[in-house]
Amino acid sequence: MRVISGLLVVSFAAAGCDPARTSPPSVIIGTWGGDHAGLVATPDSGTMEYDCAAGRITEPLRPGADGRFVATGTHTPGHGGPARIDEVLPLRPARYTGRVDGDQLELTVVMTDSNVVVGTFQLTRGRSPRVFKCL
Repeated sequence: MRVISGLLVVSFAAAGCDPARTSPPSVIIGTWGGDHAGLVATPDSGTMEYDCAAGRITEPLRPGADGRFVATGTHTPGHGGPARIDEVLPLRPARYTGRVDGDQLELTVVMTDSNVVVGTFQLTRGRSPRVFKCL
């Protein structure tokens, strides 16, 4: 920082700051969609819809300075055919990891009781998901 002719001059380059660069949000919110998945994120949780399945994120999606995040929740596999009125679908524990960069979000879902990767999805803020229902 220098004072030149009574003006305060702040040098962002010297401090390693780039004012044009945006940092990740403190919490990811909004509607995100892509091929085979969609996410609705609120300040304290999220819901997922995938091809023939659903998920629930039970905590905020809080990215670090690098945009990466980890959250826990559940994954509910679906099935083809009609669902019975009294049917209870299994809730499998799941880990949601990913990275947000502007309006792009990469999200990987893993069922933690079996270590099976459900999938990695490329989502865009404001885009409608393209999800296929079980038949």
